[in-house]
Amino acid sequence: MTALVVLPGRTLVAGSARGDALVCTAAISGWGGVDPRRGVITEVTHPQRGEAFADRILVIPGAKGSSGWSGQFHLTRTMGTAPRAIVTSKVNSKLAVGLVALGVPAILVDGLSAFPADAPLEVELPGDGTVAVRGA
Repeated sequence: MTALVVLPGRTLVAGSARGDALVCTAAISGWGGVDPRRGVITEVTHPQRGEAFADRILVIPGAKGSSGWSGQFHLTRTMGTAPRAIVTSKVNSKLAVGLVALGVPAILVDGLSAFPADAPLEVELPGDGTVAVRGA
């Protein structure tokens, strides 16, 4: 990993994390959209269906669906399949409650263009209101 981009953001849940990214090109539905036992996206129409977010930095444009988002992602926490952190460009009530239940570092950034979905990325949230992106 060579290139480094540092983006300013707004801390949603304090903390720091580092890891490989799963970059999603669409919002995730919590209820029926993930398998908390495996930490995998299962939503039938989701572009990243079958991809694992467990132990990775989950980069998402937002959350959709019902209030089940927080319940499903809380289950990932209790089952040991949660993402290490979340980077998002949009916060709604589903995601906000889910982040509290999930309890991992989270940051809001203006856009996700620095996170190409087709390239391996390493993301670091140092806990200072920024996110560092390293790509190939």
